Amino acid sequence: MSGDLSTSSATPPHDDGSAAPADESRTDLVRRARRINQELIRLYPEAHCELDFTNPLELLVATILSAQCTDKRVNAVTPALFARYRSAEDYAAADRAELEGIIRSTGFFRSKANNIITLGHELCVRHGGEVPDNLDDLVKLPGVGRKTANVVLGNAFNVPGLTVDTHFGRLVRRFGWTEQTDPVKVEREIEELFPPEDWTMLSHRLIWHGRRVCHSRRPACGACELAPWCPSYGEGPTDETEAAGLLRNGPFS
Repeated sequence: MSGDLSTSSATPPHDDGSAAPADESRTDLVRRARRINQELIRLYPEAHCELDFTNPLELLVATILSAQCTDKRVNAVTPALFARYRSAEDYAAADRAELEGIIRSTGFFRSKANNIITLGHELCVRHGGEVPDNLDDLVKLPGVGRKTANVVLGNAFNVPGLTVDTHFGRLVRRFGWTEQTDPVKVEREIEELFPPEDWTMLSHRLIWHGRRVCHSRRPACGACELAPWCPSYGEGPTDETEAAGLLRNGPFS
């Protein structure tokens, strides 16, 4: 990985206002958010969706399977799944027990199998067997919420969208970009900080940083290159050596 995290070092927030002051203006917030994004671009030039897929249907199914499951586990299951079921018609006609057996290790396999079978039926009946390329139609499908819809739109159709998963929500709150906890409200507020063309890749970079550095329980603050612009610096260990021991490499959940 470019910008190898195992050798990075962090500089704590300065006293010159580079981290968020209590009276940060809207203009300064936008400027700081975009500076962090530029650093994320430098750190993660190869950031991408870590689910394996070759078409919109595969990505949609893989994203449904990724609920409460790691991408690594989903990617271990989908080669056999995608070889067996190649179309919406195949999923609609799937033998439930067989499908459940293939996806069992992803957890909640009964409800996921039900959603996928019903999804295949709905795609056939309402969309000619094709995955729709708009948010309104996607979120009406079984097992598809805004997060899943935005993953599919951004990565299969190149339609900008923010993927507000747990990593994304945690980081934007730590960065002081929003105080919201409701995913839809988070999405709305972060959309206002960046142009649409940044949304999809910003999501990937935030998720990558959350998985590798800015962990939920012990963020690696002392090894984080975003420290100069982060008002939450110090939530995790600030000692470089200790923090470096918390850094992780993929594949991830």
